Amino acid sequence: MAGFLHETNTFAPHPADMEAFCLGGGYVPMVRGTAMPDAFTQVNLGMAGALRVARDSAWEVVPILWAGAIPSAHVTRDAYEQIAQEIVAGIAEAGPLDGVFIDLHGAMVAEHVDDGEGELLRRLRAEVGPEVPITTALDLHGNISEDFVAQVDALVGFRTYPHVDMADTGAAAAQLLDQIMRSGTRPAKAFRQMSYLVPIPFQSTDMAPGKGLYETVASCETEGALSASLFTGFPAADIPDCGPVAVAYATSQVAADAAADKIAAAYEAAAPKFLKHQTYAPDAAVAEAMARAAGPGSGPVVIADTQDNPGAGGVSATTGMLRALVGIGVTNAAIGLIVDPVAAQAAHSAGAGAEITVALGGHASVPGDLPFETTATVAHVSDGKLHATGPYYGGTELDLGPSACLRIGGVSVVVTSRIAQMADREMFRFAGVTPEDMDVLVVKSSTHFRADFAPIARDILVACAPGPMPLDPADLPFTRLRAGLRLSPDGPRFGTDRAASARPDRGGASAAAQ
Repeated sequence: MAGFLHETNTFAPHPADMEAFCLGGGYVPMVRGTAMPDAFTQVNLGMAGALRVARDSAWEVVPILWAGAIPSAHVTRDAYEQIAQEIVAGIAEAGPLDGVFIDLHGAMVAEHVDDGEGELLRRLRAEVGPEVPITTALDLHGNISEDFVAQVDALVGFRTYPHVDMADTGAAAAQLLDQIMRSGTRPAKAFRQMSYLVPIPFQSTDMAPGKGLYETVASCETEGALSASLFTGFPAADIPDCGPVAVAYATSQVAADAAADKIAAAYEAAAPKFLKHQTYAPDAAVAEAMARAAGPGSGPVVIADTQDNPGAGGVSATTGMLRALVGIGVTNAAIGLIVDPVAAQAAHSAGAGAEITVALGGHASVPGDLPFETTATVAHVSDGKLHATGPYYGGTELDLGPSACLRIGGVSVVVTSRIAQMADREMFRFAGVTPEDMDVLVVKSSTHFRADFAPIARDILVACAPGPMPLDPADLPFTRLRAGLRLSPDGPRFGTDRAASARPDRGGASAAAQ
């Protein structure tokens, strides 16, 4: 058993090096050998579910290595080769094996390899030979290649976004491995590519059309497929295999083909429904949130700062939404996380209750995103260690380094030294902010925050402040996609009408209701 996870935004400013995998950035930090089972006892990750199946099925487990890093630019050549070689060598040294389970993401791009998972599986298959079955658990944002599918006996993708079923998916993939090892029979497989990309926040399975699409996926298994998966793809990857695919397994090729065709047809038919979502410019988002907070109901209005989502390659440091909150004069709001180690250390040096002058956040990769210069009150300081208990992190222990809450007028700003996606209410509480008591919350996240914040939210808005991850894939400067892939549900086709891809200003509102 092994794992190697990274979602690669090929347009992001910072690569994933070995330090990124050692830290984890919201994942379990890199762990090896016999330490692996204990590391996954209380977390929501594929390896956790697979280890439960291993225990229940009385497998003799040989844990090799598990490594994951927060989404960013390419995995460096050194990091990829060190981790991949250690996994393959460890499996080779394990002796005769009945099977291999490997926990992956599906959208890894290294500096020297477009298809990070496919290359790893090619090396692994060459080592263990054609007779040893291999299964894998994957993120539904995987950019899955046909070659990768050819190397494994079965793969299983998440069915929820926010990803609250990561451990369950690992268990499903491990159960398939158990069936194959015991029966000696490989299932038939089918693979289909679909025609268009979808903005990340609108892929949520908590709302249409994502909810209905994954209900269709589940129905394929009640109709005879052994396993079926829809990968909506991670759109910020300038590689030929970027984009959505359907993968299905069954006891016959006819049944596998039928399941994959059903999923692909449902996805193609859903294109118009993906367009019925609204976004806001920063000031408009804050004004709308304040208006809704003054209306009937209870709980905060939550604003997703989607274009600086560190779960998609953002830096969690841009200042567009902070400027809007302070500029409009919101009196009971909080924003997080702003990653700024210098400001966090200044707060620690001054101590709680002190006033400090700081140049907060800002990132050179975003044109015009200058640090926000202000005088703030240090409301709280923390060592950054917390237990993230919400459905997405699922019990993960996070270490965000020296952290603080800075008060700027009526705005509480959670400042940390290390990056992680704001997807858990404890990521406010550890800094002294009670999220349920706020009128407005701004989260550096696109969708994962919904798992823990939707239950308390009066409303949820999506804002497009300047950031490294454009909402609309058509705004990315692609050069290497497969010809004919639509850059959004109603967008231009790459390689045919790419010149028509100029989009309206995504800082403003787009059509229809959320």
